[in-house]
Amino acid sequence: MVNDSVLLTDLYQLTMLQGYYQQGMEETAVFEFFVRKLPKNRAYLLAAGLEQVLTYLEQLHFSPAEIAWLASTGRFRPAMLDRLAGLRFTGDVHAMPEGTVFFPHEPILRITAPLPEAQLIESRVINLLHFQTLIASKAARSVLIAGDKLLVDFGMRRAHGSEAALLAARASYLAGFAGSATVAAGMIFDIPVYGTMAHSFVQTHSREGQAFAHFAQANPDNVVLLIDTYDTEKGAQKVVELAAGLYAQGIKIKGVRLDSGDLADHARRVRQILDHGGLHDSTIFASGNIDEYQLAALLAQQAPIDGYGIGTHLDTSADAPYLDCAYKLQEYAGMARRKRSEGKATWPGRKQVYRNYNDKGQMILDTVTVADAPCSGLPLLQPVMRAGKLVAERPSLTDIRDYARLQLQGLPAALRQLSDASEYPVSISAELQALALEVDKQNP
Repeated sequence: MVNDSVLLTDLYQLTMLQGYYQQGMEETAVFEFFVRKLPKNRAYLLAAGLEQVLTYLEQLHFSPAEIAWLASTGRFRPAMLDRLAGLRFTGDVHAMPEGTVFFPHEPILRITAPLPEAQLIESRVINLLHFQTLIASKAARSVLIAGDKLLVDFGMRRAHGSEAALLAARASYLAGFAGSATVAAGMIFDIPVYGTMAHSFVQTHSREGQAFAHFAQANPDNVVLLIDTYDTEKGAQKVVELAAGLYAQGIKIKGVRLDSGDLADHARRVRQILDHGGLHDSTIFASGNIDEYQLAALLAQQAPIDGYGIGTHLDTSADAPYLDCAYKLQEYAGMARRKRSEGKATWPGRKQVYRNYNDKGQMILDTVTVADAPCSGLPLLQPVMRAGKLVAERPSLTDIRDYARLQLQGLPAALRQLSDASEYPVSISAELQALALEVDKQNP
């Protein structure tokens, strides 16, 4: 499912390693992953991807074939290749649990390891954390406004590759979606899989009603019929006409799906047709370029739609296709380090994030401070790996999903908006500000 080749990295990671090894620079380094700023109309992010990062670190190694290929490039010295052949991840990892709500300047992952190890993993760690956090954060926006409506990931065919499709299914489920249409996600992640039928199934039949009957007979436990291939309301009427005959065969029509046109208007008309025909329990499921904005509009119109398939806009995070994120060196050889580049300055040293809640269980303030400084609130970064080994059993995806639900419930109401969101207060502690000044004096 996931490409585990250590060569899935940027060339400069390897060229830097050659420099580190040559100069004997192998003391402990601390790197942190964080987001500099939120995309437009985003008020929060939802951490995701830690599971894949930990698997990557556990399995990190260069195969003989990869070493041979690196040798063939002529870029790397034999001594460097010998070191790579035995390289494994031996460091510590602290991280926010997957499903944690977080904000800019808050590290969600801290790597503490010998410099070559901590440097080498940068590109893939960003790759894994960035994508799932992006998709989980997008999915959470629909989850927060959907209430009890069924939400299903429909985005595989528009995802940017097979890994993206699978990880999008995982990230959206983590954030609260009911499941995915991607079958492999069911096998790999044990995510509930949903599906209906395509227009092509209807078009291959000479009569629409015949197509409905054949599909129902072939899938008696999952009869959800796509009714808008030709005329939506006529399709709904044909469903009603078939219902009694199918029921006599022990087949119940679970629902119908709408995929085009004015979904709210069609849903009202179809609901009337189904109810008039006695199909009160048959649901209406809608799809077709739906995102959280259209979902909000349909809910505001009180459209009688029971569930939604959300695809392209979700799996590509269409309105915000990337995060301004980074994995930066914060300490080396026991000394705090700080980048001061214009617009990209970092806070130095290993850090901790503390969260405070009000008496209603809503988050009210986060504080970013140096890791060993006292601070009120709940510490969010937790140890998950020590000396290259997991410190505890990994939570199941179901447990992560439950935790994410509690995190989203703790968001203040103002942060749940789809646009013009309020800014959540993140305080940089006096200790951290003082450390930054001290580091700056060392590099005037």
